[in-house]
Amino acid sequence: MTPAARMQAAIEMLDWIIAAARDNGASADNIAKKFFKERRYAGSGDRRAIRELVYSAIRRWGDRPENGRQALLGLVAEQPELRELFSGSNYGPAAIAEGEPVASGAQIPDWLADKFASLINEPEREALFDRAPLHVRVNGQRSTDIEVKSAWPEAVALALPHGYELPAGSQLEDKALFREGAIEIQDLGSQAIAMAGAAAKPELVLDLCAGAGGKTLALAAMLPADSKIIAADTDRGRLSRIEPRKRRASARNIETILLGPGKEMESLEHLQASCDLVLIDAPCSGTGTWRRNPELRWRMTPKRLEHTSELQQRLIELGSELVKPGGRLVYAVCSLLDAEGGDQTDRFLESHPEWREISIDLPIGRPYRKGTLLSPHHDGTDGFYFTCLEKL
Repeated sequence: MTPAARMQAAIEMLDWIIAAARDNGASADNIAKKFFKERRYAGSGDRRAIRELVYSAIRRWGDRPENGRQALLGLVAEQPELRELFSGSNYGPAAIAEGEPVASGAQIPDWLADKFASLINEPEREALFDRAPLHVRVNGQRSTDIEVKSAWPEAVALALPHGYELPAGSQLEDKALFREGAIEIQDLGSQAIAMAGAAAKPELVLDLCAGAGGKTLALAAMLPADSKIIAADTDRGRLSRIEPRKRRASARNIETILLGPGKEMESLEHLQASCDLVLIDAPCSGTGTWRRNPELRWRMTPKRLEHTSELQQRLIELGSELVKPGGRLVYAVCSLLDAEGGDQTDRFLESHPEWREISIDLPIGRPYRKGTLLSPHHDGTDGFYFTCLEKL
């Protein structure tokens, strides 16, 4: 493909991504896979160049552009060498017309800029768009750190036990340790949240928003084999991914429960005031994961944030009913917005005097708003807020 043809392909892929963001469709990564599957003539160099153009535009513009052409025209002002690719040649984009609308603005949408935790200063904001590292967690019940260092001599030990960073592009699938469940891909921040939950050695655990089970598996690896971990979620597809993962990790103390949206208690009533730990990794804006999923900015609106915050409140209330006296609730969001983090903790504690904050000693993170804040700049992790609360 010519450079101009690559530019046109990037415009077309961005059109798909922008439409999906507007209509709550597939992720940018899944769209890219489908896009290239339909264009098998694109070689590896073509795919790499097109992806670079697409993700440069996604990372640059905080507000969702009208279309892919506007998104990439906005980059021309900052990268003048791109102008020659808009030549109107065969397979390339049309020439730039005078006064043609282009994308503009900051990386963070204006309406979100003042909603971040007060600790998120300018260097912190810039780090939200860095390339995310590859973190793995060693399953100490299946392997040892020595074996991991043998398989990946370049692995760098991280601040938490069994946490490592591997070089970008490392292939895991062809390694026996990965196939045998000895390691899992997991951001260090997620590992920290699981460690906070495991601190009191709970015997009965409910992972209320388990998704595909990343934190469920981490808890299983950290807790004794006779503990019981229940992974629950309303998304059948995501929940179904836990089964093969737990078999691979030989985690026999995990069971799953599919919940009905809005009717979760119907399936959880038998756990009323019974759990030693309820973990709520709540749905959120995902502002802490922008370096992995920068198009999430194009999906979020004030109305969606309000709806998500209301859902978080309901989940905390639901989870609190399932914790026994003396038990704990860990509430976490991969968000750096106060509305989803500290505000939620304050609101819950103000209306529930029978609960108190518990301090968890971890080698990463900063105390913030009756909880802990993790961020890419300060901790090298995705952005998280989490709090550990105890029922008196």
